[in-house]
Amino acid sequence: MNITKISFNNKKSPFYRALKEKVDQYFAEHRLDPAGNQRLLLKSLFQVSLAISLYVILVFFTPGTLLSLLLCGLLGINLAAIGFNIMHEGGHQSFSRHKWLNKVSTYALNCMGASSYYWKVKHNINHHTYTNIDGLDSDIEVRPFMRLHEDQERYRFHKFQHFYWVLLYSLAYLAWVFYHDFQKYFSGQIARGIESKKLPAREQFIFWLTKIGFVVIYLIVPVLMVGLAKGLIGFVVTTFVCGLFISIVFQLAHVVEATNFPRPDEQTNKIEQEWALHQVSTTSNFATRNRFISWLLGGLNFQVEHHLFPRISHIHYPRINQLVKQTCQEFNVDYLEYPSMRQALWSHLMHLKSMGKAPVAAG
Repeated sequence: MNITKISFNNKKSPFYRALKEKVDQYFAEHRLDPAGNQRLLLKSLFQVSLAISLYVILVFFTPGTLLSLLLCGLLGINLAAIGFNIMHEGGHQSFSRHKWLNKVSTYALNCMGASSYYWKVKHNINHHTYTNIDGLDSDIEVRPFMRLHEDQERYRFHKFQHFYWVLLYSLAYLAWVFYHDFQKYFSGQIARGIESKKLPAREQFIFWLTKIGFVVIYLIVPVLMVGLAKGLIGFVVTTFVCGLFISIVFQLAHVVEATNFPRPDEQTNKIEQEWALHQVSTTSNFATRNRFISWLLGGLNFQVEHHLFPRISHIHYPRINQLVKQTCQEFNVDYLEYPSMRQALWSHLMHLKSMGKAPVAAG
């Protein structure tokens, strides 16, 4: 499937035009910048400071075993939160109105061992444009280990995927750092439908600096300071918790019972609805009234709003959420949202269970 041949029926786009007018009017009336503000900057400084503090305590002032394990788990959640609040916003140019600060924010991912260059291409182009479209959205590609929708092959072991998901999601962070990035590097293939391309020399230097730095900071230094066994256990706990947390958050946004997995028309390679409606039908919110979850996840629980307006900072999502719901009612469009994170997770597990049994879709 060629990514350049898939298109949406955007000739009129009445829904998105009406919604964008409301959103533009909101920012104009309140004289607000769509990017992040001082509140986001302060939150980010706190999260980075907390991560550094946890690392220093664990590596140089190692407490007792139980407390160390708890702090490793907290560090894993903290790293994920940095990804949600700083890296993700910077990658969408919404962290700040200053381009340089957005660029610096994006490199937070490199500090966590992964390539921000590859992420921006895969996430911003494939995922945000072709959400939940098989073969184009790499976020729903966990084959052959999991089956996330009916167009994907089904194997016998998939009937247990609503049990073993915990292990796979926990491994996601390590797989990202040590497998997926290297696969892209040596093959030149960033994602399906995108032409193979060798990294520019500057990005190659950053890539290898990222990988070497990750091994040194997260593995070698801890092992030298606390010993091989403790260093490895701390590394595993931190990375497993981080991977599990990141995976759950992104899966709850698109892989639940209510979301759709549209197919392009086989003859025209076109999705017969406007792009904005496609985003609404393939995306779901959760726990939007929980202020702590919204703070921790960088507004990724407002996933519908994020997909419609990826260059608007999450600090504005609670108000944008009201405008999106209002426009959906006007156009009789279903708006997908789960009241709590627990309900969204349950729906995700029920979807996994269903996909483990459902036959492959015809056609």
